[in-house]
Amino acid sequence: MSEMRKAMHWSVDENGSVRCGLCPHRCHIAENAAGICGVRDNHDGVLIASGYGQVSSIALDPIEKKPLYMFHPGKHVLSVGGFGCNLRCPFCQNYEISMVYAGNSELGIRNSELTGTGHAKEPDREGRKGVRGGSWRRGEVREDRNTRYLSPDEVAALALQTVPNGNIGVAYTYNEPLIGYEYLYDCARLVHGAGLYNVIVTNGYINKEPLENLLPLIDAMNIDLKGFTNDFYKKVGGSLEAVKETIALSCVNCHVEVTTLIIPDENEDDIEGLAKWLSSIDPDIPLHLSRFFPRYRYSDREPTPRETIYKLRETAKIYLKNVFAGNI
Repeated sequence: MSEMRKAMHWSVDENGSVRCGLCPHRCHIAENAAGICGVRDNHDGVLIASGYGQVSSIALDPIEKKPLYMFHPGKHVLSVGGFGCNLRCPFCQNYEISMVYAGNSELGIRNSELTGTGHAKEPDREGRKGVRGGSWRRGEVREDRNTRYLSPDEVAALALQTVPNGNIGVAYTYNEPLIGYEYLYDCARLVHGAGLYNVIVTNGYINKEPLENLLPLIDAMNIDLKGFTNDFYKKVGGSLEAVKETIALSCVNCHVEVTTLIIPDENEDDIEGLAKWLSSIDPDIPLHLSRFFPRYRYSDREPTPRETIYKLRETAKIYLKNVFAGNI
């Protein structure tokens, strides 16, 4: 059974509303509503992590699949994901779980094996306020997500159980894990206490204070740098500078690799500037350039040509020592 978990990083606002401080949206959330991510709810003037422990996907993956090519290559990691996201990428490659929100329905346990993914319909988000500081009413979203509840103790126990199979720790991944900050934090403390590693695969859209509080528990991150212009980040409802700050701060504290999904006619021209900036932090930062495939709202587009990925890889290698072509 899931538990009611009070959220971290928020403040009381006027008239029973609250202000979430987890990510740069800083959502102003009215009573009986949730933030942009859909998993942080205002219950009677208290911000609740409503997606706490609700796992949509769990699998024992090769560490390279995250992708992390230069952090214990050849090992495996127990990958755990929930649902929801604080960005709105029209090209999302995993929208079945990232674009699903809590609502107020009770769902049965699915995927009891250490494999598989719960799939969900795209939510109806009509009536939701604008991205910055907006919110949606609980109950207005129709959804069909399949989840099971796993406590942090169970996650740590599963991680230890799979050590004989080459597991080195837990990866928080599949959807955007940082919106489930409290669950990630509680799991990470136990996983570290068991002598295992914590890995985050994230869009990097988080405020500095919560990130700094979390980083002592994190050993590796793959951060998605979606493009390198403010205009591109406006399309996905985010801020380039916020993600750059996350990358710069994380590189000082743990192993970081960066992924950019190459979308034809969208962000191909960003790669030289992106690689040059990463090299100013550390030219050893691994950069993964991944092929786009038609998904979600970009389902009518063509996949990224392989030749484009190879060409951009050579451009990025002018500045960075470790550049990889992904999803080829």
